Amino acid sequence: MASLLYRLGRVCFRRRGRVIAVWLLLLAVLGGAAAAFSGSTTNDFRMPGTESQRALDALRKQFPAAGGATGTIVVAAPPGGRLTEAQVSPIVRQAGAIPGVVAATDPFQARSVSPDGRYALVQVQFAAPIADITDAQRTAYKKIAREDGGLRVEVGGDVAKNNGGGEATEGIGVLIAAVVLLITLGSLVAAGMTLLNALLGVGVGMAGLYALTGVIQLSSTTPILALMLGLAVGIDYSLFITSRYRQYLLDGMAAPEAAGRAIGTAGSAVVFAGATVVIALAGLSVVGIPFLAAMGLAAAATVAVAVFVALTLLPAVLAFAGARVLPRRHRAGRVGAHEKEGFGYRWGRIVTRSRVPMLLAGVLALGALALPVTDMRLALPDSGTAAKDSAQRKAYDLISEGFGKGFNGQLIAVVSGQNPAAARAAAQQTAALIGGVRGVRAVAPARFNQAGTTALVAVIPTTGPSDAATEDTVHAIRDRVAAVHGADVALTGTTAVGIDISETLSGALPVYLLLVVGLSIVLLMLVFRSILVPLKAAAGFLLTVGATFGITTAVFQQGHLASLIGVDTPGPLISFLPIILIGILFGLAMDYEVFLVSKMREDHVHGDSPRQATINGLGANARVVTAAAIIMISVFAGFMITPDPIIKSIGFALSIGVFIDAFIVRMTLVPAVMALLGRAAWWLPRRLDRVLPDLDIEGERLRHEPQGEESHYAYSGR
Repeated sequence: MASLLYRLGRVCFRRRGRVIAVWLLLLAVLGGAAAAFSGSTTNDFRMPGTESQRALDALRKQFPAAGGATGTIVVAAPPGGRLTEAQVSPIVRQAGAIPGVVAATDPFQARSVSPDGRYALVQVQFAAPIADITDAQRTAYKKIAREDGGLRVEVGGDVAKNNGGGEATEGIGVLIAAVVLLITLGSLVAAGMTLLNALLGVGVGMAGLYALTGVIQLSSTTPILALMLGLAVGIDYSLFITSRYRQYLLDGMAAPEAAGRAIGTAGSAVVFAGATVVIALAGLSVVGIPFLAAMGLAAAATVAVAVFVALTLLPAVLAFAGARVLPRRHRAGRVGAHEKEGFGYRWGRIVTRSRVPMLLAGVLALGALALPVTDMRLALPDSGTAAKDSAQRKAYDLISEGFGKGFNGQLIAVVSGQNPAAARAAAQQTAALIGGVRGVRAVAPARFNQAGTTALVAVIPTTGPSDAATEDTVHAIRDRVAAVHGADVALTGTTAVGIDISETLSGALPVYLLLVVGLSIVLLMLVFRSILVPLKAAAGFLLTVGATFGITTAVFQQGHLASLIGVDTPGPLISFLPIILIGILFGLAMDYEVFLVSKMREDHVHGDSPRQATINGLGANARVVTAAAIIMISVFAGFMITPDPIIKSIGFALSIGVFIDAFIVRMTLVPAVMALLGRAAWWLPRRLDRVLPDLDIEGERLRHEPQGEESHYAYSGR
């Protein structure tokens, strides 16, 4: 691999103009395609194979009028007052006049007025599903909300939610990344070149993704996740290769040769690290959840683009940058101008000297941080966890105030019979059985389709959509209606869909974690040709994941220090957060593992003692890994400012996970374990050694290859 990438790096360096032109042309073409063909994203989540999804599919077929998007308008009179029909009727007419609305129910006719007469609910039914609701329809719907003369009107439901993923706050992370790059590289040209290289890769990846939204329906979280991850890894990969290139220049190597060897060595590690992220994210497809598979594949594609940009565009940009990639103090005399031993070497000596106490302290601390995981609950976000100033949250709170939290989590029992008589009898039996379930507040009269073969029975639970008690109520209802004969009964609704998705993901989580851990052991065995190093890396990854889940649960679910990051209302974690987190952190953990341990293996192979090789590995790469981790943390943390609870929790979890893995696991526990194991760390059975292919991540074969014809010239920046 190293030899192939070495040649690629030299070719891109020599033909820099053509390479840059190809990437700019690709960006322009994809940007034009995105502008011409991009479609909208959606907050709708589908779960094939579950009871709730089966019921929704039946609704669209048998009860088209109920298959579209819904909205709930809540009207409240001043304290002590009562609503009148004259006050509510204009609101009903305004809602009914919105294009695409097929029905807006009068609360006085539908009996959706609170017992004290102060609150009323107007149900709005759209013809199109939520994915097809236009921005104009959303705007018209939201304009209904107002406060006039003490009368308060709030709009809720699916249509009130923003169609995007929240505010774009990646600029904060980019700004911090620029500062970190400037400090690390000591050159404005090198820092700017590295950042622009990554941004161009992100631009290509995001343009391609948005171009596909015209033909593929993506969740609103997907582009934000792809942007978040593509930006972070793009900067990191460019930083790793640029740092290695500068090191070769300081060793007196000619620029074309330095570029080739940087791509052959650091580029090999980038390929491996990127491949692990891509495989882990693409592996989300095996879970069997379409929106999660699309999310994983989109993020994986963005990471793949970042890898290709780092391997091809970066050497071309380096050729144009010339000697300005080096700090000014090194340009006059680069040969032998090495920095003095820095913090990495000092920290390496401390860790290897105190390896047992460091190991015990680190493991115990991470174990303690993981304890809240035992209380972790998963659910899809509901309006009760939205930002307090959002439309859906205002409506949620007002409905809870006037009717109870259960009215925000309405369930729907879909009763399908072979003929009208059977459907009517089954609907009556279903309503009676559900009414006797503990946790059910009210059961509405059945509504039938025109053929009379399908009925909808609305059910109001006593608890909110994301309460644990509501989950128990859903299971109790399903157990009870199993006794209905002569018809098929399925429970659905946003709350039931969320419960089904969460349970499916919870069941898939252990399998996916086992798959990722097993993959890490196999891949690292190929890279380092060792048994204990991969096992150590997998154990460290599990510690990272456990502590990250624990901290995220403590903040977002239990509410500890939640106000510091803008979490208004604690609640269950987003159901797909753990499985997404595992996929992303796995790739990033292997990234740091390769860059640190490959240097340890290289020095050990060349005769250093295991302890000295460990110190060298940490000392040579600590500065770059620290900078890369800070950049990752900054990019991810920048997304915590958005009010969207999904994006906020993903950004928080990833920033915490990177911090733990980079600074505690990889830069503390890994060298401690390596020093403790000594030579045994590199043990590999002979039979296995003969079977495993040699990937040559460290570029050992490049040492024996003749350098290019320019190698005997000092680089002058031409």
